Order: sequence, then structure tokens, then C-alpha cells
Amino acid sequence: MDPKTVGSVVKYGRWRFGMTKRAMGHSLVYSQLYPFKGLQNYTSGIIHHVRLTGLKPNTFYYYQCGDPSIPAMSDVHYFRTMPASGPRSYPGRIAIIGDLGLTYNTTSTIDHLMSNHPNLVLLIGDASYANLYLTNGTGADCYSCAFSDTPIHETYQPRWDYWGRFMQPLVSKVPLMMIEGNHEIEEQIEKKTFAAYSARFAFPSEESGSSSTFYYSFNAGGIHFVMLGGYTDYNKSGDQYQWLKKDLAKVDRKVTPWLVATWHPPWYSTYTAHYREAECMRVAMEDLLYKYGVDIVFNGHVHAYERSNRVYNYNLDPCGPVHITIGDGGNREKMAITHADEPGNCPKPSTTLDKFMGGFCAFNFTSGPASGKFCWDRQPDYSAYRESSFGHGILEVKNETHALWTWYRNQDAYGTTGDVVYIVRQPDRCPVEPDVIN
Repeated sequence: MDPKTVGSVVKYGRWRFGMTKRAMGHSLVYSQLYPFKGLQNYTSGIIHHVRLTGLKPNTFYYYQCGDPSIPAMSDVHYFRTMPASGPRSYPGRIAIIGDLGLTYNTTSTIDHLMSNHPNLVLLIGDASYANLYLTNGTGADCYSCAFSDTPIHETYQPRWDYWGRFMQPLVSKVPLMMIEGNHEIEEQIEKKTFAAYSARFAFPSEESGSSSTFYYSFNAGGIHFVMLGGYTDYNKSGDQYQWLKKDLAKVDRKVTPWLVATWHPPWYSTYTAHYREAECMRVAMEDLLYKYGVDIVFNGHVHAYERSNRVYNYNLDPCGPVHITIGDGGNREKMAITHADEPGNCPKPSTTLDKFMGGFCAFNFTSGPASGKFCWDRQPDYSAYRESSFGHGILEVKNETHALWTWYRNQDAYGTTGDVVYIVRQPDRCPVEPDVIN
């Protein structure tokens, strides 16, 4: 498994029989190692990363990857590039999925998603769920319930290989952008984490001024996407916050009118599962996102669907973003069903902190209908729609001010919608003044 023995080559071009361009990249292997007797270590196959340059916007390209000197080349695949940045230029359909896994429900989600012919896919964390398995391949719906006596949280890394092969029909022709979830942590020897995530996916970190694979940004037509890390330092003194402040200040809303942010753990979920778990992240970052007029936020983590009204600091606010939790991709953990505002379901504050990130910021509300309480006693005003079903979402930005959001349930017939709403920007009502960056 020596990466130096195999070339990383992509031949590409605008015609299937005219792939005259050639790009060279780099390759790597990663390991998942455990310092305990009886656990099986893992070393990946050779993973190749190749950057294609000189691509024209909104254009079909054919490509073939491998090493022609062996020879060992893949089948011919194709993809379409994103449209150029501009206020009237948008991808046709953007698919949003989270907490996918590799189950029967996953298959249904991806089948429904592909039937909607997306131009771009955002995966909001938790891809393979390799950490629901021991190193020998034995798995369970609840790792801590079934394997409470293991010396370290094990993973079965071949699940990543299975997941990649399953996803190939989609990701070989549709760009996929990934941000980490808690199931990508995968601790190993010397407390190393996120090895598979950082090795198997590509990130425009350098291009967006980020020094990390955990947070980055990119444009897709007239949309600026900010992908944030819920499992790395998000405090105001940290690198991520300082990067985010610079990134948002550089956004030109005349070029990219829409500003969309994503990260894994939601701030505005009313389900009992993971209720207010990311409160420290919200306290640190919400003011900054509000200042720069983020329009939509996508999250996963909670295994259900929920869409908020425009909200800021738990209050309805016409200039706040719409928060959408889409953690219903199909993983093998249980579906979130109960709501924190239902009798007997409000968790104790001490049980809600994020064990990986630490810190405690979730206190009783000090104002509004839930003042003095940790949970509402009815569905909160900011929660517009919620349902416990597996599915995916499609975002279609129509122009500078209107975007159509559609949620599709797996149990429905293809093309049948579960939740449909137009998200409307009001730049005159909620102006954002660009900062001057020296």
C-alpha cells in the first residue's frame, strides 16, 4: 500500500472521445490504530486526490481516473460544473442530506434523491456510521448500549469502503460537499480523530482561506456556502471564529445574494434527542451569522425533520435565518420521535451538554413564553413544521430573493412532497453593509 507506486491521473475533456486534458494529483493512505490487545487495526487502500483546473462554468465534462502507465483506468464518468457566481446564476437543484449511514432506509433516500436530478449535494455530517461497529465488524443500533465495556470507542473502517462503493453512482457525476459530524470523530491511538473524514473527502479549505478541513466556504452560482465545524473550537478567540468573521466580511451580496450556513448539530431543534446540545456554539456564533444576514441554516444530528420560522436568539425575527434540521437520511440509529415540549420529555439541563466539546451553556430561558423553564410547554413559536420520517431536501434558488425548499419523505411516491415553502429574502428590510477589509 505504497502511494508512490501508483499515479494519480485524471484525463478529462468536454467530449467523451476527446478527453485531451490531463491532471496529476497526489495519493495517500491513512490508518486507524488501537493500542489494545485483540482490536483489529486498519490501513486504507490508496486514496487519490486530483484537482482539475481551467474548467468552464455550467459545462459538462467527461473524465477517467487511474494510472494509464499500469494500465489501470476507471470507466468514463461525467459531471457538470457549477454556474458562475452572479445574482441571476444558480444551480438548478441542490440536494441536502444528513446522517445517512448504509441501511435499507439509506438506499431509499438516495434513490429518491437521484430521481430529483440534483446538480449539487450537501452532506451535513455522519456519513458511514463506521463507529457503530467493533473492529471485527459486529454492529449495533446503539454502540454504548451494546458495547459498554470496550476500552475505546471502536470503528469498523471497511464500512467506509462499502459506503463509498454504494455512493459511487451519485458522487461520480454530482459534486458532493461534506462537513463533519460526531460519527466522524473516530478516536484512535494518541487521541487522533477524524482520520477517515480528512483523508476520504476533498475540501476547498486553502481556496477559502481556512487552515482546516473542519470549516471552509465556497460559491455555487449566486450562493455563498459556509460550512462550519461543530466539533472543533468555535469560541470567539479561536481560529474558526476568526476565519468565519473574515469570510463573511468578504461576501459581496451583489454577486452572491444568498448566504447559506451548515454545520452538524442544530441550534433550533425541539426534539428531546440532542436538545440544546450545541448551545455553546450558538452563544458563540449566532450574533455573527445574524450580523451578516445568513438566510438559511442546514443541520443534521437529530434523526428527524424540522423547519423553523426565521429566528434569532429563540425569538421570531424577520431578519434571522430559517433553520432546517435534515438528519433523517436513513442511519441505523433510532428515529427521533419525542419532543422536549411534550409532558415528561423535557431533559435535565445537566444531560444535554456535548461530551466531545465540553462546556455548558444551556440555562433556563429568561424571557418569552418559556421564561424560567428549560423547555417550552407547547411547540415553540419558532418551530414551523416537524415530522419523524426519513427523507431528503431539495433547495431551488429562483432569483435574488426567492428560493423554493422541498422536503421529500422516503415512504411517499417519487415526486410527492412532504413539506414545501418559499424562503424569501428581504434585503431592503434587513440590509447588510459590507465591511472594509484591509
